[in-house]
Amino acid sequence: MRVSVCVGNYAKEPYRIPGLEMNVFSVEELCYCIKENAFLLDLTLLDDGLLDWMERECGLGELAKRLHPLVHRRGQLSEFAVAILRYVGFYDEEAIGETEQALKQGAGLSGIEKRRNQIDYLVRKKKYRSALRGYDELLQNWQVQENGEAAGPAPDFQAEIWHNKGVAYTGLMLYESAAECFRQAYELSRDEAYCVDYLAAKRMLLSEKAYVDFAAGCTEWYPQTQELEKKYREAVEEWEKHPDCLKLNHRRDLKSRDIQKYNEENERLVQVLKDSYRCS
Repeated sequence: MRVSVCVGNYAKEPYRIPGLEMNVFSVEELCYCIKENAFLLDLTLLDDGLLDWMERECGLGELAKRLHPLVHRRGQLSEFAVAILRYVGFYDEEAIGETEQALKQGAGLSGIEKRRNQIDYLVRKKKYRSALRGYDELLQNWQVQENGEAAGPAPDFQAEIWHNKGVAYTGLMLYESAAECFRQAYELSRDEAYCVDYLAAKRMLLSEKAYVDFAAGCTEWYPQTQELEKKYREAVEEWEKHPDCLKLNHRRDLKSRDIQKYNEENERLVQVLKDSYRCS
C-alpha cells in the first residue's frame, strides 16, 4: 500500500481550474487534474490567481515563488505543469513524463480546438448547460479565433460544434433544440451521421404518427430513416434484455398482483436510496 504525505494545507476556498470548471482543494487534487486532463489544459492555467491560491490557501509560498517567472514570461504549459508535479511528488517520474508528453502534444492544437475539447469534456461529465454556453461562445467567435491558424475546413469544424451542441441539448431532453443543431450540422457538412441524429431527435420529439408523417415527407432521406429504424429496433432489443428493464417489468407485474407488497418494496427502495445519498 502506497502512503502519500500531503504537501501544504487543505484549502478552505477551492481553486477553480479555467476551462474545466473543476474545483480543487489541495495541490494533490491539482496534480490529479493536470495528469488526467492534460490534453484539455491551456495557458490559462498560468495565472496569478493560482499562485495566490497556493500561497494563501495552501501555505506554499515557495512553490508560488518558483512558478512566478513562468507565469510572467508566459512559459510553456508543460514546463509549468511539470514544475508543480515534481514539487508535490504525488506521481513518479514515469507518470510525470507521460503527462509532459501529453501536454506538448496538446500544445499543437489551435486555441479553438483546445477550447472545444474542454467543452466536449463538460458534455461527457453531463454538465450540459455549461457546455451549451461554451458552444454558443465558440459559434460566435470561431472565425476570429481561427484567423491565421492552420486548421481543417472551417465548415466541417463548425458542423462538429453544432453537432456536439445538439448532443448537449439531447442530454437535457430538449429534443426540438437538439434537432435544430443537428440540422445545422448536416447542412454545413452533409455528413449522413448528422442527418440520422437529426431524425432521431425528431423521433423523440414527435408522436409516433407525427414522426411517420414527417419521415414520409422526407423522401430524399429514405436511407437515413431506414438506418435509424434499424438502430431503434436494436436499442429496444438490447434494453429488453437489460437487468433494469427486467426489474421494471417485475415491478409492474407485482403492482398488478399484490399492491401491498408493491408499496412495501417501494418503501424499501426509497430507504436504500436515502442511505446511499447520505453515504455519498
